[in-house]
Amino acid sequence: MKAVQFTEYGEPDVLRIAEVAEPHAGAGQIRVTVRAIGVNPWEWKVRSGAMREFLPVDFPYIPGGEVSGVVDEIGDGITGFSVGDEIFGFTVGAAYAEYAVLAQDQFAQKPPALPWPEAAALPTAAETAARALDQLGVTDGQTVLVNGAAGGVGLAAVQLARFRGATVIGTASEPNHDFLRSLGVAPVSYGEGLVERVREIASAGVDRAFDVAGKGGLPDLIELAHGTDNVITIADPDAQKYGVRFSSGRSKNPFPALDQVARLVEQDSFTLPVAETFPLERAADAHRISQAGHIRGKLILLPA
Repeated sequence: MKAVQFTEYGEPDVLRIAEVAEPHAGAGQIRVTVRAIGVNPWEWKVRSGAMREFLPVDFPYIPGGEVSGVVDEIGDGITGFSVGDEIFGFTVGAAYAEYAVLAQDQFAQKPPALPWPEAAALPTAAETAARALDQLGVTDGQTVLVNGAAGGVGLAAVQLARFRGATVIGTASEPNHDFLRSLGVAPVSYGEGLVERVREIASAGVDRAFDVAGKGGLPDLIELAHGTDNVITIADPDAQKYGVRFSSGRSKNPFPALDQVARLVEQDSFTLPVAETFPLERAADAHRISQAGHIRGKLILLPA
């Protein structure tokens, strides 16, 4: 099969198309013919070598972790799914390819009307947002600030927080403000003066703050949320310095989050736009855009 791999750390151009052996479903696994692949910031951080001390990889390495596709193999122990089913979820690594393997509880049924790219955009955003909101204890009646609300995880977080009954304020660049308003989110701009801008909307500050951007905003979030216990980040390496929790690692069973988002999509209560799609051969271009940031929604690779 065709896959994107890299044989050394470096800039996006180290990503190359290669012919590699197909994976096959083992016990407790399915294999899918991949229709679309989500691109996430974590992947360019691994490719660049920025994470080599924490997550070294063996070369050649095929990046990626989320796909949508059609089940074409089912391993022993899998129930409730059949060959031909359309699913989305987390792969056992090696997602930038024509075929991928997924383990039990790591995938869910794709809503029939949801296009393949939009389905591939959901897993990481949905699981990460749901996990962080759970860790923050976001409930009905609270006011929640999402710092970095226009990216994949940010958009999932603002919608899931509103589904829980929270009032949501989201930071984003000016071109994304109208879109956030359409989701029922009060938008504010990044940068200096954030505390004052948020307090123009919520004079007493906020109950919880979720940092997706990781751009040095933690002191402002701590002030607005009345202390470190009410703040969580998935992106700021200085979290420990400020005494803020860093949420990392996937839930052992992300199926509930995936299934919830699928149901909300079917009810037209959740949307995660695709910013741009690329053929598999242009994975390097997708990484360049991901590194540049300020993307509304998700970047997607298409194997065919």
